[in-house]
Amino acid sequence: MKIAIATDHAGREVKLQVIKYLKENNIAVTDLSQNNTPTDDYPDFAFAVCQEVVKQQCDYGILICTTGIGICIAANKVKGIRCANCHSVNDAKMTRCDNNANVLAFSSQLAFNLIKEIIKTFINTEFSNEKRHIRRVEKIIKYENGEYNEL
Repeated sequence: MKIAIATDHAGREVKLQVIKYLKENNIAVTDLSQNNTPTDDYPDFAFAVCQEVVKQQCDYGILICTTGIGICIAANKVKGIRCANCHSVNDAKMTRCDNNANVLAFSSQLAFNLIKEIIKTFINTEFSNEKRHIRRVEKIIKYENGEYNEL
């Protein structure tokens, strides 16, 4: 498994801890925010990680900013990305199981033990493949491609 990761300046220390945690669990990591500055912009890092996922260079992406909100919004502008801002293990489980999310975002302010559990759950939870969830994800993909207009 390979994961692309990035953060803005607010999550640099957490990102380094996450990278260490992932490597300790034999997960390859591509760090796309090696040179953070106090004035960097989270959309740049979101787009970089998401491109790696869309191009299938990485299996999943992880994004970190102060709240996880802004970077998640930016990530979801990239075609083919379903990013969820997770604050709990249940969030991580449900977004993989029901939404087949491929990018995880979270706040740099979460406790690190919780972050580890969120990541572990996200990468180890399979998409349910239930018909209703397949239908919903397909609608998102069709809308993204300009093919869905049943509003």
